Amino acid sequence: MPELPEVETTTRGLAPHITGQTIIAVNIHQPKLRWPIPNEIKQLEGQISGEIQRRAKYMLWHFEAGTVVMHLGMSGAMRVVDADTPLKKHDHFEVIFNNGKALRLNDPRRFGAVLWQAKGQTLDIIDSLGPEPLSEDFDGDYLHQKLSKRKGAIKNAIMTNAVVVGVGNIYASESLFLSGIHPKRAANRVSLKRCRLLAYNIQQVLTKAIEQGGTTLKDFTQADGSPGYFAQELNVYGRENQPCNQCQTPIKNIVLGQRSSFYCPKCQR
Repeated sequence: MPELPEVETTTRGLAPHITGQTIIAVNIHQPKLRWPIPNEIKQLEGQISGEIQRRAKYMLWHFEAGTVVMHLGMSGAMRVVDADTPLKKHDHFEVIFNNGKALRLNDPRRFGAVLWQAKGQTLDIIDSLGPEPLSEDFDGDYLHQKLSKRKGAIKNAIMTNAVVVGVGNIYASESLFLSGIHPKRAANRVSLKRCRLLAYNIQQVLTKAIEQGGTTLKDFTQADGSPGYFAQELNVYGRENQPCNQCQTPIKNIVLGQRSSFYCPKCQR
């Protein structure tokens, strides 16, 4: 599943190609995604595209009448192509611009979403989100306060959108490793000092991932729409039985919240 840095990279990559363009057609080729694509989106025809922003793992595409809320799901991808380019299998949603280009959502598993948020309204899925990890609203003091009543595993807690958005499985594992915190440790047993370190490392890991992803922006105009996500430099994720980069102890993998959780049994307590 695309994580926050991938969605941020997608958003930045799309912005210069769609912002300010006039929409001449909206085509819904397959309405049955995670939620049905609402017919209200057809009202975009004739409107000028505003800016596109990321909120958690959602892309918010703004117009005078409201906002298109998009999610890539498990396997979705956005691409900008010439409007006369033949549709690919699983091209479910398409917006055609007056400059002869088209924005297409390709989603083989159909877990993505294209929703409409009318002006002055906020969808429940957006309204319930916690702070952005790279915003001023998120720091160690905030994290410590939010975790104080949570007895479950710290890794599950920081992956909860009501606590902080966009900290997916890879980045949760990496941030906990850098902070020396075992993924199973009870969230309410992480000290303020360690919460401050954890919040800092979450921000550093995500910032670095976004910076690496920035080198792929040119790929968003390729025919296959592949953004060529950054080569990740990972300490623990996906490295089961490989030596820890710090102490050479073999990395272990346990399942938490139905997700693989990689950690070093010596460095993380």
